[in-house]
Amino acid sequence: MTATTALVLVANAADGSLSTFRLTDGTLERLAVTEGLTGCSTFAVDATRDLVYAAVKGDPAGIVTLSLDRTSGELTPLSRRDLPAGGMNYLALTRDGSALLGASYGGGYGILSPVTDGTVGEPVSEISYPNLHSVLPSADGRFAYFVSLGADLVAQYAIADELALVPLEPATAAAPAGSGPRHLLVNDTQDAVYVMTEFSGEVLHYARDTATGTLELVGAASAFDRSKGLGHGEFGADPLAHHFIWGADLHAGADGRVLWASERTESTLAAVPVAASGTVSDAATFTVTEQQPRGFATSADGRYLVAAGEKSTSVSLYAVDGERLELLQRAETGNGANWVRFID
Repeated sequence: MTATTALVLVANAADGSLSTFRLTDGTLERLAVTEGLTGCSTFAVDATRDLVYAAVKGDPAGIVTLSLDRTSGELTPLSRRDLPAGGMNYLALTRDGSALLGASYGGGYGILSPVTDGTVGEPVSEISYPNLHSVLPSADGRFAYFVSLGADLVAQYAIADELALVPLEPATAAAPAGSGPRHLLVNDTQDAVYVMTEFSGEVLHYARDTATGTLELVGAASAFDRSKGLGHGEFGADPLAHHFIWGADLHAGADGRVLWASERTESTLAAVPVAASGTVSDAATFTVTEQQPRGFATSADGRYLVAAGEKSTSVSLYAVDGERLELLQRAETGNGANWVRFID
């Protein structure tokens, strides 16, 4: 079997740092820790140019561009874009790294900014929905999808040549009331969008029209351990105090036949089966992982998964075997770890 070699970046929000690891066929080695990134809890990676765009908090909040040294793992700040209206909770690159999408939960707004030689420009298009939690583009850069937890919907847009966000018809695709849609992914064939919900702990399945970009909700599957007696989450309620569902992140396996989803109250990673048709089924396999797993990621070849916990200072490295995870290693990272990305 061919060895897997990749870099893994982990954001440690409480420390305001990014850890860089090297993964070499089943072993994580921490190479460097880059500090001075206040409250960093999301970042986007341009692997072609070895650039990292990190969202930081503060007054004002902003987006810091850093250059990645793949050998040492060190990240060197290059530029910064201030965001007086509030910090980003999710960043995603599009158009081959020439544009950056962002979603702000606290600010309730989304942006699209040009990127020139690693410098993030002033947003040229903004949208507004309550508690925007994530955003992703289609692979061809023609469309963008913003998830609003506060309004229980996915807002859908065309991306015009001048980087304007143009609402589709209809402008939104509804999620079940009170479900709290949070993170999304677009499948490899681009004909489906899957959304993880925070309060109902489901993976929502939207059929995607590849020509028009519009979404239609066609199914859902549970992604939390029903044997734990978790209650339905509520906006503004403490999920730990009430033992509520607290869904978080969502990523796909390499072949698209499994979606991995995290739930923070019971600290589990769920394997949600995906049929050849794209239909999802309730998860039956769960792995207890780092405490309060807000963020995790899967390697491009699907062989490995790295999970972080907001109440842990380490990350867990797993080997993936179908719907099961085998713990290979725990590695120190930092406080409040909540975002993970692989870089090939």
